[in-house]
Amino acid sequence: METMLRSVAMSGYFDVTRRLGLNPVELAQQAGIDPAALANPDDRISAAACSRLLELTAEKASCPTFALQMAETRQKFGTGVVNVLLAHKRTLREVLLAAAEFRHLLNEALAVYVEDAGETVTIREELVLDPGTPTRQAIELAVGVLARHSSALLGNHWKPRAVHFAHRGPADQTFHRRFFGCPLEFGSDFNGVVCAAADLDYPNPAADPELVRYAESLATPLNVTGADSIALEVRKAIYLLLPVEQATVDLVARHLRLSVRTMQRQLGSADTSFSALIEEVRRELAVRYMSNPRYPIGRVALLLGYNQQGSFTNWFASRFGMTPRDWRNGKLK
Repeated sequence: METMLRSVAMSGYFDVTRRLGLNPVELAQQAGIDPAALANPDDRISAAACSRLLELTAEKASCPTFALQMAETRQKFGTGVVNVLLAHKRTLREVLLAAAEFRHLLNEALAVYVEDAGETVTIREELVLDPGTPTRQAIELAVGVLARHSSALLGNHWKPRAVHFAHRGPADQTFHRRFFGCPLEFGSDFNGVVCAAADLDYPNPAADPELVRYAESLATPLNVTGADSIALEVRKAIYLLLPVEQATVDLVARHLRLSVRTMQRQLGSADTSFSALIEEVRRELAVRYMSNPRYPIGRVALLLGYNQQGSFTNWFASRFGMTPRDWRNGKLK
């Protein structure tokens, strides 16, 4: 099943592309996207194709900040019933929960997880697409929009402590520093924002419970998915939970608000299993983490759920035909 998103998630693409002297219609066609669908905020288009389009445009424009410039156009929550619903939730925490609940009306590829650690909270984001799909610009757009929406909701009370990206940083990080206004860490083991827990629960001055209830009544009947979407949802949950040692069948089911039995039955109907999806995600994350020379192999082992480096080495050798050290030496020559 192809992962889709609403074209509203690409808001700002036409304006920024034209500002950089490029033709957005021609670029969309090169990426295999119908420009008319891209221009209609309610149309559904391929998330992978959009990710490729962002990379193509950034490359053609020689503009590594392309996606963040798109995010900068998001002054407030956009139009549409789901954005109205989000803009009037009582707190940022409720916004994040609602965005996860209505993800099928926004971006099916985007996974969000809020990790509480005392007075600090980490909002982690992942884009789960076919292996090999470039996601640098797409993930910067997702994290950038998260920051813009948080700022729109909380105003001066939004003061992130750090922003993390798994990819390497550009040579010039001036725009990134100005955009986020906080310390940046590239080559991290996750994508997302670290902030004070109090930020998530600070009251939204624009909150309107009656308007939220009305918007929910309109959005809920539209928020339906096919039976085969369960594999994607489990994969997204594993992507988020594996690096924090919580990708057990019980915790993944809880994250998806399903019983273990229901989740396993639905996966069986989709001709897959929890163990098969764990294996797929572990392989994909192994390539990501092992490609980052900053990570010792022991750290990679822990991020993939292995407390013993020897066990990780055995698993890696059985899947890649060589030890982690040999793989890294060959890859990074």
